[in-house]
Amino acid sequence: MKARKTKLMALLLTTSVVLAACGDAGTGSGNGNDAASGQTAPAAGDTAGTASGAADLVWWGWTPGSPLNEQYIAKFNETYPDVRITWKQTTVDDYDAAIKPALANGEGVDIFEVSAGSANGGVQIFGSKAIDLTDALKGYLGDDYADKLNEASLASMTVDGQIKALGVGTCYAGNLWINQDLFDQYNVKVPTNMAEWKEACATFEANGIIGFVQGAGQGAFNMDTWHAICDNVKPGEFTKATRGEAEWTDETFVTALNLWKSLFDEGIMQDGALGIQQYPEANNLFLSGQAAMIMMGSWYTMNCLPDTMRANMEAASSTDEPFAMVPINFPDIAGTGNVGYVFCDIDYATAVSTSAKDQKAATDFALWLGASEEGQQMIADSLNLVPVLKSVSPNWDNVTLVNGEKQNDAVQAYLTNAVNNPDNPRFGGIGADLNQAMMDVLAGVASGTMTAEEGVAHLAEVQAEQ
Repeated sequence: MKARKTKLMALLLTTSVVLAACGDAGTGSGNGNDAASGQTAPAAGDTAGTASGAADLVWWGWTPGSPLNEQYIAKFNETYPDVRITWKQTTVDDYDAAIKPALANGEGVDIFEVSAGSANGGVQIFGSKAIDLTDALKGYLGDDYADKLNEASLASMTVDGQIKALGVGTCYAGNLWINQDLFDQYNVKVPTNMAEWKEACATFEANGIIGFVQGAGQGAFNMDTWHAICDNVKPGEFTKATRGEAEWTDETFVTALNLWKSLFDEGIMQDGALGIQQYPEANNLFLSGQAAMIMMGSWYTMNCLPDTMRANMEAASSTDEPFAMVPINFPDIAGTGNVGYVFCDIDYATAVSTSAKDQKAATDFALWLGASEEGQQMIADSLNLVPVLKSVSPNWDNVTLVNGEKQNDAVQAYLTNAVNNPDNPRFGGIGADLNQAMMDVLAGVASGTMTAEEGVAHLAEVQAEQ
């Protein structure tokens, strides 16, 4: 496929951390009723409308990070020029500890990101500090709003009958990303099974490059890898077990835990994997060209865009030119032929704090990002997430990848496969106790302090107590 020739306009926007408002409030042809304020709001597809009054807001979160978040703000300011938003970023592991006291104090948090379930930033944990957005969403999209949005974007963010946050996009995990340029340089076959994966890692190691890198000290990403292994052994069984429809002590999960351990024993996991985090260490090793493969999901697709990749490479202390990274299926290490399965959640959603300085302005931003065609098109074209507004998809004519010849077909096929995968949540169906138990079991089995049989027994015990 020929390389695209038009730059992604979103990536040409200003990327300063604080984007000031400029100009007067615009007027437009919005026809939605803004339930948050009783005023007219722009319709989902409009690019102009009655702007919020002057406001100075702080948006907390962990993803996708600079420069994309600042670009979203800049585009929002074209419609709402009097709303100044400061993006405040933490790491995913530090988020809960940082935002909990801020929300409790009722100061300094106007808009904040939440995730599905009870994982980091979980809406089940922080939803009590968010306003109900149901009426605002009805006013913006109409009474049939549920038909216009991804089902998971609403179901996973509804707590006690209230929509506590608006999903921005879904993210998929269960695949690897590879540095195709390194594979080409060293004439390495893309691995499809355990033997090929071991051979690829050995070839790269012989040339001073880490074959596969994982921050196995960060439990959530270990869960992704093990979920992928479970689906490789028996597709869908992991999800059934989280729902109580299968037993954790079944042979499927014993086999999957032993295969997880084999990644460490067979030289797939790099030395010291349990001692580093996926972010920033493993991510930085991959983006700086020191590792050829990494376990990341659809959120990593944004690094196929030249400007985004360059910024993230610079953050990883690399001054090299962007390289062609492509997604591949998780290798068939179980030998079953079950490949290409991925799992998804709403990656993050936008919540409005009950103590926001200007709830109307904060709600306008949440609606714009998660329910407007303009905001959702930015999400789609940034390739960070799959948009939740059903009418929106990436405009490939406006998207230029680092190397279209190597990447275009692979990326488009990957995203198409992802959205067509069966019901298979990532973290959304896992309670807090089981989440912690799973991370503990994976660390224990990997380090050799726990057997696979002991691990599944512990998972079964914890689930029974939930």
